[in-house]
Amino acid sequence: MGLSQSLATAVTGMRVTQAGLSLVAGNVANAESPGYVRKTALRVPVIVGDAGAGVRIAAINRELDQYIQRQLRVESSGAGYAGLRSELYSRLQSVYGVPGSVGTLEGVYNDFLGSLQALSTTPESAAARSAVVSSAQLLTQQLNSMSNDIQALRGDAEFGLADAVTKANEAMERIAQINGQLATARAGDATTASLLDQRDVYIDQLAKMMDITVVQGDFNQVTVFTNSGVQLVGNSASTLAFDAQGSMNPTAFWSNDPTLRNVGTIVLKGPGGSDVDLISSRAIRSGEIAAYLEMRDQILVEAQTQLDEIAAAMARALSDRTINGAPVVVGAQAGFDIDLNSLIDGNSVRVTYTDNTSGTQRTLTLMRVDDPGALPLSNQATTDPNDRVIGIDFSGGIASIMAQIAGAVGASGLQVSNPVGNTLRILDDGATNNVNVDAVSATYTVTGLTAGVPELPFFVDGNALYSGAIRAIGTQTVGFAGRITVNLNLAADPSRLVIYQLAPPTAAGDQTRPNFIFDRLNSGVHAFSPESGIGGSAAPFNGRIHSFMRQMISQQGAAAEAAANLKQGQDVVFNALQQRFNDGASVNIDQELAHLLELQNAYAANARVLTTVKEMLDMLLRM
Repeated sequence: MGLSQSLATAVTGMRVTQAGLSLVAGNVANAESPGYVRKTALRVPVIVGDAGAGVRIAAINRELDQYIQRQLRVESSGAGYAGLRSELYSRLQSVYGVPGSVGTLEGVYNDFLGSLQALSTTPESAAARSAVVSSAQLLTQQLNSMSNDIQALRGDAEFGLADAVTKANEAMERIAQINGQLATARAGDATTASLLDQRDVYIDQLAKMMDITVVQGDFNQVTVFTNSGVQLVGNSASTLAFDAQGSMNPTAFWSNDPTLRNVGTIVLKGPGGSDVDLISSRAIRSGEIAAYLEMRDQILVEAQTQLDEIAAAMARALSDRTINGAPVVVGAQAGFDIDLNSLIDGNSVRVTYTDNTSGTQRTLTLMRVDDPGALPLSNQATTDPNDRVIGIDFSGGIASIMAQIAGAVGASGLQVSNPVGNTLRILDDGATNNVNVDAVSATYTVTGLTAGVPELPFFVDGNALYSGAIRAIGTQTVGFAGRITVNLNLAADPSRLVIYQLAPPTAAGDQTRPNFIFDRLNSGVHAFSPESGIGGSAAPFNGRIHSFMRQMISQQGAAAEAAANLKQGQDVVFNALQQRFNDGASVNIDQELAHLLELQNAYAANARVLTTVKEMLDMLLRM
């Protein structure tokens, strides 16, 4: 090796060392920068002929484990989902309050029952009557407040979705932009490494919002998909559109049918103009967006349904009166007469009969429906899993009613007729004996406070009676907890808690109605809809209102605890992976200082070579 070649080799060594010093300086300066990955230089020898001619930097490497990075993104989606879900469950728990504490729904309900018990012992007491009305008003206010709080949580979820979609769009746009920059960047230089760092930050942000898959391509390009296979980012970015609906109410639900949907949906608008509804296709299964969707459309809807079921059970327990049909025999046929005159929208007639050909007992529920748009009714319109529900439009008069009932029950072999007035007569098939009518009853809503019966419309729907009516826009039960109030006429005249008829007048100390109210609310068994999440469609929950309430609180508490446990478990996994990733990718100051000393020594050695060559050249010139 000649002196000139030695000089050139030493110069390359100094240049590489200077570049290494720049990398160390950059690593130290960005030690606390989010998303920064430690950089190192890949050095390769320069060979000219059979001899070494120096050294050069072939590439700037990012020190990270790509396998751990992929796993970390998967767990990031899970952590975002579990963390947000736990937070929203915790807020929902605050709506219910701590069991046994003052001001909870259970506590207010117990106070109401206590006031009713006091009234049953002293029905003539004006103070006891007023106490019942006051405690009932507190109970309805509690239900109203809890319903409003649940809808406020749904509104927060709606706004959270809008914010998450905005962040996801920003991340996807930046990923696509950096993809474009990387396509023209020189592979392996410092600028490329910096761009890769920036892109990873945005990919990590997107992974927190939703579950994604990142596919590596040529020239440092990546394509991002949802885990269900929907492309989000390629050469260009797709856009998520979310039509936020603002504040929530109990009748606001998501639906595949745009005409029925009144909450926001997420639509992916691809670069080619194709639109994909990500909620309908279930493309988002994890991340914060999935948690918001689950809370808005499932968990909080179910919580509202539970409150609505409690409110409905309270109202119907006191206002519903059931009467049995009068037995009747016509020739060889036997059956029952039932008066339809008292039925209002939502009230029903129940027919039990035996199909002798199969030995099976069957049940028909004939329900009055004043909104024809709600017809036909589903069998899920009642809580009985075994009955067949038939909606009857009463608007056309008795002839129309009979025609509808005859058309609905004709295949069963039952015979229907209208012997007089608004009386429905249901008979078996006589001598053929293929069917027997076992029982007929009607359940109707008592509309007055002094109708001569213990039942009364104690709780009402704003200024309207509550009967569970079914309309095209939904059932009256939906959102009833937010509208339930104490009957204004009862609040104005608490004596009606005792006096249930005017002629002859009820005695001031009569215990009939106070005992009826207390027994119905304290001991009455009621059927609750499986849509509340308590009980199933095949075996709905049947029990006391108080038992349902405790079941509801217990279920919500267990769900909140499970969400907290899921978050803790997910955090452990995520933090462990994050630590493993950081061990390789993060800047270690001590390690950089040690490397700095190595570079310093290398620089000094190369400088010494230059000095030695210079001295030898000077000596040669002097000779």
